[in-house]
Amino acid sequence: MASEPLTRPLTVGFDLDMTLIDSRPGIRAAYRALSTETGVWIDADLAVTRLGPPLEQELAYWFPDDRILEMGDRYRRLYPEYAISPTPAMPGAREAVAAVQALGGRAIVVTAKHEPNAVMHLAHLGIEPDEVIGWLWAEAKAEALREHDARVYVGDHVGDVRGARTAGVLSVAVPTGPCDEHELRAAGAHVVLPDLDAFPVWLAGYAAEAAG
Repeated sequence: MASEPLTRPLTVGFDLDMTLIDSRPGIRAAYRALSTETGVWIDADLAVTRLGPPLEQELAYWFPDDRILEMGDRYRRLYPEYAISPTPAMPGAREAVAAVQALGGRAIVVTAKHEPNAVMHLAHLGIEPDEVIGWLWAEAKAEALREHDARVYVGDHVGDVRGARTAGVLSVAVPTGPCDEHELRAAGAHVVLPDLDAFPVWLAGYAAEAAG
């Protein structure tokens, strides 16, 4: 997908879990707290290998259908206490967001996560996007990408690739989550970088090509 000429400020969207933050330690702790409180076994180590889809999809492995909404609400209330502090930034996350802003662009986060919890993660880690949009997964992410006139969406999951392609924006993927490079390319990613450390150099080249 060739770079279109930049006739307006560049907006780049980023996924959150396993793209900007390594949420596995925090999510593991939150699931263990929910398991202890409810007495229902949750394999938290397994659950954190499947990050990306909405919470309710994971809870369906452990709870009957008539309890999923209740357990989702309870998990989200437990989350700030157990999940924020243990969660580190992914290598290169701050630099990737800053690289967009250094070009005069806007960096937005578009995530399936409960938006208030997403905001807490970013504030705790000192990552400062221009806007955070939560509660959107896969193709639904296209809503926010279109609304904010994004040109690029960066994510680690095939759902992120589908969201970018549905929005008609450049899909930049990093195999730092549950999906490997082959899966991301097969899903239609236009660019696959090894990690976010490689993003600023790629972005500079993309912007130069578009400007030229």
